Amino acid sequence: MEITDSRIDGGKAFDWGRTSADYARYRDIYPEEFYDRVIKRGLCTAPQRVLDLGTGTGVLPRALYRYGAKWTAADISGEQIAQARAMSEGMDIEYIAAPAEELDLPAGYFDVITACQCFWYFDHKTIAPKLYEMLKPNGALLILYMAWLPFEDRIAGASEELVLKYSPRWNGCGETMHPIEIPPVYSDGFELVHHEEYPIAVHFTRESWNGRMKACRGVGASLTADEIAAWEREHLEQLARTAPEGFDVKHYAAIAELRKK
Repeated sequence: MEITDSRIDGGKAFDWGRTSADYARYRDIYPEEFYDRVIKRGLCTAPQRVLDLGTGTGVLPRALYRYGAKWTAADISGEQIAQARAMSEGMDIEYIAAPAEELDLPAGYFDVITACQCFWYFDHKTIAPKLYEMLKPNGALLILYMAWLPFEDRIAGASEELVLKYSPRWNGCGETMHPIEIPPVYSDGFELVHHEEYPIAVHFTRESWNGRMKACRGVGASLTADEIAAWEREHLEQLARTAPEGFDVKHYAAIAELRKK
């Protein structure tokens, strides 16, 4: 599904379905510490019911499935959901292909609603009251994020510059470590009870880092096939000159836990 949003990349259209194969192969990269911090909050464990919004290829429910929660997961892209279903064989996860704002799910049903790497895409005025309605009393809205740090990591910085060469309006760049921003509309029904931000290293090879960057919005989800091919040739040449075969990329991760009032 093609998306155009004036808040994102200057309104340039993007479609996660175009990069679903690379997304499935290269974006399941969260270190175990990322998941441990969720579990230590007492979230996404049995017997909780959890709704994962913007699930992509189902990375979060697949990774946390072993803790026994009952998962429902939704994404706007049918191609992403197809990948998620294929990768979740043998797991009892319900997948829904629909925008988060259009979900029609029971009121007061979920203990936890998660949003990983997708919170800023939402129409918050529309979705905030829907999330409030779907959560049980004192239910948790858990927002998760991880990003490379281009000003602290030379490989990440160089790769980011190359994305900007091909997608100059891409605004998924220039990250620094900071708390997740919660729009004021959530204060009506939710209270921020916890947040944390922490540095984290993620290991890559040249191939997997190229794949990770290719599967970002500024490349695989928005460029033409010819542009993607040209970007990839240049990126692989860059990595061959500047990166060892295996390396860590400096990232930071962030959590924001809101509770239903």
